[in-house]
Amino acid sequence: MKLIVNGEEKEFNKESLTIKELVEELGIKAPNFAVAVGMDVIPKSEYETFQLKEGDKVEVVTFVGGG
Repeated sequence: MKLIVNGEEKEFNKESLTIKELVEELGIKAPNFAVAVGMDVIPKSEYETFQLKEGDKVEVVTFVGGG
């Protein structure tokens, strides 16, 4: 499966991925992050069930605190 993740084409050895599986594959450990597919921000409650499709454009944004 090929996806565009944060502007980069990435290929995964799976035929389907949920957002939760994608985040695990990418190794994202940040406690606070948001995911958008296309122009839609996906609620965290849907990460385990939202199925990504071939060619989806995914943006993963992590939040960093500071001052």
